[in-house]
Amino acid sequence: MLQKLSPQQIQLMKLLQIPTATLEERIKEELESNPALEEGDDDYNDVFDLDSDNDYDNDSDEKPETEDTADYELDDYLNQYLEDDGDSYKTRGEDYGDESDKTIPVAVENTFHDMLNRQLGMMGLVSETDEIIAKQIIGSIDEDGYLRREPNAIIDDIMFSQGVEVTKQDVFRILGLVQKFDPPGVAARDLRECLILQLQDKMDKTQDNSRPRVLAMKILVDYFEEFTKKHYQKLKRTYNISDSELKEAIDEILKLNPKPASTVEESSKSSNHYIVPDFIIHNRDGELELSLNNKNSPDLRINEQYAEMLRGYRDNLRGKKSTRKDKEAILFIKQKIDSAKWFIDAIKQRQDTLYRTMYAIMQFQYDYFLTGDERRVKPMILKDIAEITGLDISTVSRVANSKFVQTEFGTKRLKDFFSESMSTSDGNEVSTVEVKNILNDIIGRENKKRPHSDEKLKDMLQDKGYNIARRTVAKYREQLNIPVARLRKGL
Repeated sequence: MLQKLSPQQIQLMKLLQIPTATLEERIKEELESNPALEEGDDDYNDVFDLDSDNDYDNDSDEKPETEDTADYELDDYLNQYLEDDGDSYKTRGEDYGDESDKTIPVAVENTFHDMLNRQLGMMGLVSETDEIIAKQIIGSIDEDGYLRREPNAIIDDIMFSQGVEVTKQDVFRILGLVQKFDPPGVAARDLRECLILQLQDKMDKTQDNSRPRVLAMKILVDYFEEFTKKHYQKLKRTYNISDSELKEAIDEILKLNPKPASTVEESSKSSNHYIVPDFIIHNRDGELELSLNNKNSPDLRINEQYAEMLRGYRDNLRGKKSTRKDKEAILFIKQKIDSAKWFIDAIKQRQDTLYRTMYAIMQFQYDYFLTGDERRVKPMILKDIAEITGLDISTVSRVANSKFVQTEFGTKRLKDFFSESMSTSDGNEVSTVEVKNILNDIIGRENKKRPHSDEKLKDMLQDKGYNIARRTVAKYREQLNIPVARLRKGL
């Protein structure tokens, strides 16, 4: 047996995966591609008709038809659609949505590369070839501020795009000029070079060649690998220095920025660094209320002009035999209207599925959403929500992925509420989220001169009543982006 998905099912699966922030773009794409779909009136207050008939689901699988049956089906379709209630194909509804303040201001911003190009314009390069090289280098700098393309690749790019032949010496000469741009460390080819460029710039500008900075420069130039692996004893023996002297040098290095472009990007995009929640939970005097975030999602309906076109064809065909041109025109309109119906129904189903899933999660984690106490997060897996909602596990997974819920305790990632259970020594079931929080707290309070090993962390958690293995400790530590004990060591 061969199982096939209908076009509407495929469309629904794709819509479920995208978050609210991306939904508006997807709707705009559909509006541009299908003229039978349009934005509805803002003052329309119809309730979702989630149980509307989908008589058109199988229209794409049309069979070869005779002249007479074609005329009959065309006339039948015209009458069926024109008698249809167009209002049932609108997405606007008040059951789930929170549509206050629909507009989100977007700031006009200058990018990191724009800033570099402005600095290039102020250099006043005389040679056109030098300017071509500089622009190619700037265009090759990644979002962190690094130049990760090899000189030979840059030479090939210039030859291919500009037809200009340059040498490796020319590339290195212009690269040296670009590396003097702001922010310091830009166009470095690796982390070591980035830190060296920043520290050298700081020493040149402040005329401060104090011992800690000079020592920091020596460490970066000669013993960078030992520094990254925190082999502090070797560094102290090599330079014959004390703990305090090494700490001062390391502090100078830690003040440097490993991603030079981040300062520019953060300042230019500070107004845009927000998360658009997909769900909003309000606490109304101890009762939780859930709503979908429908901000900036336009209301959709079938274009009335297409209905008028069908009426015109119906009136013209009364008592007449339809021509091939009439059939093609009506078929085109029919396909566009059906596609619009599919999309509107998919949006409705998306809203219904999202609401049902999030409502089940809210009820399951009611104590947490009421108090904000992460210790009250219950063990919960996809199967639990699937059984409550009657949805497939894969559908619940699509809803949980890349979605956020806004609560009075902050905006939370939905998939963070899904966790396995763990038994304590007294037989109670706790969420792995609670164990991770305790693990994070233990590591945060440890002595940085002697950080705890995974074995020690395991013992400390077991002392608190959590039956956990060392491998599990290591897994949770990695999920929390916490390095091993050796790399957590400080002075």
